[in-house]
Amino acid sequence: MTRTSLVIAAALGALSGLFGCVETTTAPGTPSVGSATDLSDFEGARAGQAELGLQALGFEPIRSEGLVTFWFNRDTGTCARITTSNGRYSDVTMLPAEDC
Repeated sequence: MTRTSLVIAAALGALSGLFGCVETTTAPGTPSVGSATDLSDFEGARAGQAELGLQALGFEPIRSEGLVTFWFNRDTGTCARITTSNGRYSDVTMLPAEDC
């Protein structure tokens, strides 16, 4: 092997070791957006798909008023008002717990 080949092989070996040590910050099944205290990243998401993400974060629908649904996370005491328009979450507003 040439010196260049040895350097490349050593670099690739070092990098492969690093990739094996990467930890994920979300649990399996947890959406990559939003959190148990902030759902604002869900604005613009397709409602049908996003609903499963909300539930995976611990939220449950508390009540609906037309196209508006109030979601509450009992573990964190977090409340969100989500408006659906044309099949998407057009407005996601975080509210005080007592609003749920």
